[in-house]
Amino acid sequence: MTTGFILCADDFALTEGVSRSILSLLEAGKLSAAGAMTNRPHWKSFAGAFAAQAGRADLGLHLNLTCAAPLGAMPRLAANGVLPKLGDLARAALLSGAARAEIAAEIARQLDAFEDAMGRAPDFLDGHQHAHVLPGVRGAVLAALQRRYREGAIYLRDPADSIAAIRRRGVAVGKALVIAGLAWGLHGSALRRGIPVNRGFSGISPFDPARDFRADLARFLVAPGPAHLVMCHPGFVDEELMGLDPVVATRPLEHAALMSFVPPQGLAMVRFSEMGLTSVTRAGSAGEQR
Repeated sequence: MTTGFILCADDFALTEGVSRSILSLLEAGKLSAAGAMTNRPHWKSFAGAFAAQAGRADLGLHLNLTCAAPLGAMPRLAANGVLPKLGDLARAALLSGAARAEIAAEIARQLDAFEDAMGRAPDFLDGHQHAHVLPGVRGAVLAALQRRYREGAIYLRDPADSIAAIRRRGVAVGKALVIAGLAWGLHGSALRRGIPVNRGFSGISPFDPARDFRADLARFLVAPGPAHLVMCHPGFVDEELMGLDPVVATRPLEHAALMSFVPPQGLAMVRFSEMGLTSVTRAGSAGEQR
């Protein structure tokens, strides 16, 4: 029996080099999903090429609340016109009602920017640095998706997996466990609102250029969940990337590994809609409350 998994590239539109890398992988059929940062200046120039990949891969919003400039004024969180670091965002979202209102407004703006350029809703939503799971952020994300889209129309990334699966893979175990802890409860909260989620997640990396990403990619497919999602961060390095993001040296290594990637026997790279999840399963059992 073949098991399907989603292979999703993050950070489309972050820079020109990252965008060109992801487009080439999509065109080669080496990805089944990609998420775009619609607050970045490159979004408008690359949105047409991105839209051309519809039907080949899931195309979603990579919600960005921690990198570069927001699409609108955020006097509490981005008084200087620059989005906060992840830790500052987490604290403000937890403690400040004004910050939460700004977050909700920016989520709406980034969704609007996707829809305006693509002429349709995104297939999914996830978050840069997994910010969409943070207390004070996740509520706004869930409310926006429930309000804007019909039930089951858009899926949400759950960046958590079981402790046993994370340990079996053996890649960035501590980091993966922290992110899983932050995401606790997202799965059930989304299903209760009629928002589908992946079941099984990997791809969390130490971003160490000395590692063999081909080997790590194989490890990410150990113990896959029933609707498994693997994230990746390919890209071509340009000057803008070097000044904008800490993940630089590993991006071309990921690109090369992905370009030669062939799923192992018994696994197939698919879109979310091809996983056979014909309807949203409402949370109700203890297993759906993680």
